[in-house]
Amino acid sequence: MMRGFSIGKIACSCMLVFITVAFKNKEQPEAWIRVNQLGYQLSGIKVGVWVGKKGLPAPIFELIDTKTAAVVFTGSTGSTYGAYGPFTQSCRLDFTKFNRPGIYYIKCGDIASPEFRLADNIYAGTADFCLRYMRQQRSGFNPFLKDSCHTKDGFTVYGPMSDGTHIDVSGGWHDASDYLQYVTTSANATYHLLAAYRDFPGVFTDKYEANGLEGNNGVADVLDEAKWGLDWLLKMNPKKDWMFNQLADDRDHAGMRLPNKDSVDYGMGKGNGRAVYFASNKPQGLGLYKNRSTGLASTAGKFASAFALAAVVYDKNNQARAAMFRDKSLSAYSLGLAKPGVCQTAPNRAPYFYEEDNWTDDMELASAQLYRLTGRKQYIKQSLQYATKEKVTPWMGKDTARHYQWYPFHNFGHYELALETDKKTKAALISYYKTGIDRVWAKAQHNAFYRGIPFIWCSNNLTTSFAIQCALYRKLSGDRTYEPLEQACIDWLFGCNPWGKCMVYGLPANGDTPKDPHSSLAFLNHYPLDGALVDGPVYGSIFKSLRGLTLSKPDAYADFQSDLMVYHDDKGDYSTNEPTMDGTASLVYLLAGKAYEESGGKKVTKYMGAVIRGDTTTKKIALVFTGDEFGDGAQLIVRTLKQQHVHGSFFLTGNFYRNENYKKQISQLKLDGNYLGVHSDKHLLYCDWSNRDSLLITRQQFEQDLKQAYRELKKFNVDKKQACYFLPPYEWYNDTIASWTDRLNLQLVNFTPGTRSNADYTFPEMGSRYVDNNTVMKSILDYEQNKKNGLNGFILLTHIGTDPKRKEKFYTQLPYLITELKSRGYRFLKIDELLR
Repeated sequence: MMRGFSIGKIACSCMLVFITVAFKNKEQPEAWIRVNQLGYQLSGIKVGVWVGKKGLPAPIFELIDTKTAAVVFTGSTGSTYGAYGPFTQSCRLDFTKFNRPGIYYIKCGDIASPEFRLADNIYAGTADFCLRYMRQQRSGFNPFLKDSCHTKDGFTVYGPMSDGTHIDVSGGWHDASDYLQYVTTSANATYHLLAAYRDFPGVFTDKYEANGLEGNNGVADVLDEAKWGLDWLLKMNPKKDWMFNQLADDRDHAGMRLPNKDSVDYGMGKGNGRAVYFASNKPQGLGLYKNRSTGLASTAGKFASAFALAAVVYDKNNQARAAMFRDKSLSAYSLGLAKPGVCQTAPNRAPYFYEEDNWTDDMELASAQLYRLTGRKQYIKQSLQYATKEKVTPWMGKDTARHYQWYPFHNFGHYELALETDKKTKAALISYYKTGIDRVWAKAQHNAFYRGIPFIWCSNNLTTSFAIQCALYRKLSGDRTYEPLEQACIDWLFGCNPWGKCMVYGLPANGDTPKDPHSSLAFLNHYPLDGALVDGPVYGSIFKSLRGLTLSKPDAYADFQSDLMVYHDDKGDYSTNEPTMDGTASLVYLLAGKAYEESGGKKVTKYMGAVIRGDTTTKKIALVFTGDEFGDGAQLIVRTLKQQHVHGSFFLTGNFYRNENYKKQISQLKLDGNYLGVHSDKHLLYCDWSNRDSLLITRQQFEQDLKQAYRELKKFNVDKKQACYFLPPYEWYNDTIASWTDRLNLQLVNFTPGTRSNADYTFPEMGSRYVDNNTVMKSILDYEQNKKNGLNGFILLTHIGTDPKRKEKFYTQLPYLITELKSRGYRFLKIDELLR
């Protein structure tokens, strides 16, 4: 559906926005420098863009260290690219050769850029961050609101049953800031989430239950989110020959209201369910407008590919569920074979709908997945036939397209098929990707932003998908020719664009991200839309033609609008500033891939910038001990580790290192080869327990405290380089703390969730929070036995000492625990060895 008319505004809390410096006088041009505000990878391509409305850029530019004000790199501005959009001149500022971590800004003449980061963990945690928006979009039980909505969906139209027949299709995700739901976008989003889990499993963490509430359930959060999509798709495909394609229609566009307060009447009484459209090969539309449907294959193919990939993912963990998905994928694919053509979404009162005109790409992906699932050659033969019918996704190289005319925006089928075919066929499939990329590059190479993607609705979604296609091509071919184009797409999304605007809400935390999105949640309650990808810029001609669009305030970006393209950070602009669920799901895949690459393919798990688990494919574990006030277990732990011939990792506060009672044991730990690190100096609480985003310290306090902790550690002849892993006090931190840690060239680490080992400090007077030794031990051994990867890569945290009120000390169980885990095949490594 064309994104709704109905909604909102938001107050973006606690964000420090770095403002581009623009000098306006007679001697200096009116100019700006745009950069990727998320930052740049040390080994990656690093380019900023200078744009101006008068004159030319200075012949050189400088990269300046923010902390020291020193010029660390000087480069030539090189050739100019001429006019673009509102600008009369532009050029690219390439500093790829510089690879020292830190915080920097670019200066060209008197023009300065926002600050940005260079590091090797730029993308760590970003995919999980975007999952926040996916959870917020949940229909049925909504974990963000902690309430339910649309529980009575829905009643049927266009089906073989009587119109008005009730069928349970509650659940799934709201498509955008309106509350419509489509198989078209939901199946594609589900596929991207499943593929992200399959391709980059170590990137994701487990911080939420299956229902979306905080906690953990032993399942990666991305797989929980994919399951939410799968469960709804199952309801929309209740029988082998029954498919539904859409829930609700543009009657939804009835003003701003929260989803749990939605009382729009679809003809069955307010709040009594919404219309669910039976998938048909004929045009549909209950009101003035109708779509141009011709078949079922576009929808059937999307069902089949999501179900087939789900069967692969669930194969080892839940064979019954995997078998069910296998059957569903086969029956859905059969419907696509029987009724080729497109099944478009249905309009009603307005002429806006998803005008999908292609379907062979959906069937290619489905048959490729079915071949991988079943091994039947008929599917790979059919997949190859479909591949030749649409070698290039048709929007690539074009200047415009109708809304979602060619969807999905890149063809995952070529990639999946290439993994299963012979060398010659693989080369042909790779060439199809290359042809599409070349068509975009033919346009992109003529402007400084390397922009070759049309400014149609959801241009950010196209940008994300195109970057994924570039990455898939690079992975299949090994050809890095288009890497600058791929990176330019990512840079565009994070601020290297004419507006200097990051297009993902809240990412990065200190960036200029959307503050006034088109959203009821934002407008009515000032709720943050963390991780949401907004639609992005459109052609000026499109913007001027749209119905019911009025800006709510003066345009803060008026200087950067043009007939070529416009973007407004305004709740009134549903065409450029409305978040989309499917675009965000695609972004999850893209960012997960970048995080995986920057880790060198290491299968480590991160959460909010901290490494919380090592490689889950090998039986290696790190015993981690923290300490501040109490160290009563130090002597026993020292002796046990030595007797067992294993090493541990000790993260101790400055208070602990200064304590005369423990210096002998600390020295022995070092002599025995254990890892010594810091746990802050004064054991500060960094952020509020109930509101994790609320900091309780300043950056200066953080750095001073940490600096003092390292001074104390240095007294034991361990310097910062030897102890570059840092575990936060109380094991409690947020993204900002991770960022501050990174700026000090340290890596934040934390324990692996899932067991009760870190509760060994509790005592009976704490009531229900008390956890006894038997419960702690049982949680560890049960996790090892019952979870898919056991304790592989675990950072198992206990304490070097506890309050005297705890009479039973878990460290007395350490000899048994080590012996038992050794018998199960585990090797014990220091934290730096586990994460190396």
